[in-house]
Amino acid sequence: MRGDYKTVGGKLVTVDFELQDGRLRNVQVSGDFFLYPEEALADIRDALEGLPESASPGEIVLRIEESLAPDAALVGFSPEAVALAVERGLGRDNE
Repeated sequence: MRGDYKTVGGKLVTVDFELQDGRLRNVQVSGDFFLYPEEALADIRDALEGLPESASPGEIVLRIEESLAPDAALVGFSPEAVALAVERGLGRDNE
């Protein structure tokens, strides 16, 4: 499954994943955004791995925010953008 979201600033966020037993598996996050440190991308991916399919956008955002180190900087995108990409991948396009 794949969900894409283009932010207001024009940055693309893509989340690819599979659904297994109602949970996100084999999650990959990509796009034309920047983040520091680079390892923060793995933190976001790990936050989404195993996420229940039924998770709300707010729950997705919270899970991502809790996974990021205090010094992490997301440039051109946000946890909300990632959540919207997941929602679209699940066929729940709320926009």
